[in-house]
Amino acid sequence: MSDEEDIILADLDDEELVQQMMDDLYDGMREEIEEGVNILLERGWEPYRILTEALVGGMTIVGADFRDGILFVPEVLLAANAMKGGMAILKPLLAETGARTIGKMVIGTVKGDIHDIGKNLVSMMMEGAGFEVIDLGINNAVEAYLEAIAKEQPDILGMSALLTTTMPYMKVVIDTMKDQGIRDDYIVLVGGAPLNEEFGRAIGADAYCRDAAVAVETAKTFIARKHNQAPA
Repeated sequence: MSDEEDIILADLDDEELVQQMMDDLYDGMREEIEEGVNILLERGWEPYRILTEALVGGMTIVGADFRDGILFVPEVLLAANAMKGGMAILKPLLAETGARTIGKMVIGTVKGDIHDIGKNLVSMMMEGAGFEVIDLGINNAVEAYLEAIAKEQPDILGMSALLTTTMPYMKVVIDTMKDQGIRDDYIVLVGGAPLNEEFGRAIGADAYCRDAAVAVETAKTFIARKHNQAPA
């Protein structure tokens, strides 16, 4: 059966193929996305063009529908998984060409907290939007965050918590960054079910993001602002 589908993909012209890939991404069809990426590469498309037009283009629609309540977490995870399949092919090629990413993010769930679905969703959506993401996983002490940002020099630090008991640990991380004089070097975004905007402000984060779609929009806004402020 997949042979027939493969033949159909290969029969499409570039424009139709990109459109089909956006639909396949939306439907979480990983194999079809991998197939489509390979066909476009064979046709001489630049890896960066495939990434932006087919994959990021497709994930933008997924993100908008997730934000508007048309798609839900399971579907978005499927779409993100399909995106990952395409990215696995493109990543080494993008590295060779030195393609620019929008920005870089270090993300992790805070100490004492082992929840990661929301964080994983943010990671995938951020990658889908063209960010490079370093995911530290769960249960991260302040040292783990500081080590990662020193090593990776990201634009953004993302912290997630799903328990009211682990939420305050975010302030520990931010206060430690302040003590070390590095707080202003990074955009700090926080998220998780028990948080709200007020809490984000109170602990000194740049923004609270209620879900993955908002996280991507917020990150893009801050990155744009950062570039505009950069000394000429």
